[in-house]
Amino acid sequence: MLRLTGILFTIAAAVGAAILTWPQFFRLEQTFPIAQLVSLRPVVAVGFAVLALIGLLVCLGRRTRGFGAGLAMIGILACAANVGILAFRGLGTSGLPEPTADSVRVMTWNTAGEATDVDAIVTTAIAMDVDIVALPETTDETGKAIAVAMRERGNPMWVHEENYQGWDATYTTLLISPDLGDYAVVESDSSGTKNTSVVPSVVAMPVNGKGPTVVAVHAVAPRQNDMAHWRSDLRWIADQCASANVILAGDFNATIDHMSRLGTHGGTLGRCHDAASTTGNGAVGTWDTAWPALLGAPIDHVMTTDAWRATGSVVVTSLDGSGGDHRPVIVQLEPVG
Repeated sequence: MLRLTGILFTIAAAVGAAILTWPQFFRLEQTFPIAQLVSLRPVVAVGFAVLALIGLLVCLGRRTRGFGAGLAMIGILACAANVGILAFRGLGTSGLPEPTADSVRVMTWNTAGEATDVDAIVTTAIAMDVDIVALPETTDETGKAIAVAMRERGNPMWVHEENYQGWDATYTTLLISPDLGDYAVVESDSSGTKNTSVVPSVVAMPVNGKGPTVVAVHAVAPRQNDMAHWRSDLRWIADQCASANVILAGDFNATIDHMSRLGTHGGTLGRCHDAASTTGNGAVGTWDTAWPALLGAPIDHVMTTDAWRATGSVVVTSLDGSGGDHRPVIVQLEPVG
């Protein structure tokens, strides 16, 4: 009986390891609680390393050697697979390349409302010479203060926003440089909806029809009671990336694992590609700033269609003590063609 129990436990451990390592194969990447666990893939890898160590310790017993060896093998293979996936996506790069005449720099930062100091946002945006700033959980009043401060430092911005008239999380602000032309906020009716469900996104289109559609994204967090809204938000965001020239930036509350069935034409989400994953930062956690970056969840993204090529990205870790729980992400883009 003890041997049978050991065999069954080992089989269950192997199945669980496979699900957590490759949930897309089982179509469970958007299912509670798998979605929450896979978003913390580095922590999962550490957990499998602990399982391997436990298995090796169990091997010390003569009667439990086979059981321990099975656990150790599962832990080692699963840990190696998860670390390999993280390494492939990118464990971090420093700095951006020198901008060209056609470069566009995009910054996204979930500011957690008033938790992040306005001066920190302005200083970062100016230092990185950004052209587009997506600020989930930032009120229009704060957005205007940021724009005024940037104008005074020689980098003016137009302010666009959407809000659901609640607390700070129900606001999203988008700043766009006048160098990119005039933009206007539009309502999207993709899939019969007008916006993300619980917290808003901003869809801005060029007034003269030339240039990219810019979407400041904020999807609801995948809490147990909001899973349906979260899945709907991801589908809506994918729909915004259906045209040829789109830039998405913001807090997606999702890693690229969660998007595996939402990409089209080879894209990560809709027709858009994740810039951090193609420039060496795809595994660097953007949330929570209380954790080391390589143990966090990469849920803040900049994505573009094939009209743009990402030439560099950076996840800023030097501002972890600034008050918010997200890290800013800055990406440099070059037009294609």
